[in-house]
Amino acid sequence: MEQQKLRDLLETLHRELEGVDSVDETTLNVLSNLREDIGKLVDENGSIRESESRADRMNEAIEHFEADHPKLSMTIQHVLDSLARMGF
Repeated sequence: MEQQKLRDLLETLHRELEGVDSVDETTLNVLSNLREDIGKLVDENGSIRESESRADRMNEAIEHFEADHPKLSMTIQHVLDSLARMGF
């Protein structure tokens, strides 16, 4: 159940990332890292994988998008919260 919720959140996050308009170099790097992390978060078998560096980058993304893209920031936080509930 929790894994399906996480997958749904990741899909929402991916759609919101596609909608980010203002892209400076820092934002481009943050977006690139998030897209890569989303792809790596769920492996081919649908299992959830976690790494500390990925969580750190997601926390940095939350801070980066907080002012200009609060909905995106909130979605990233929901992903991290779901991972925490799953024991990652």
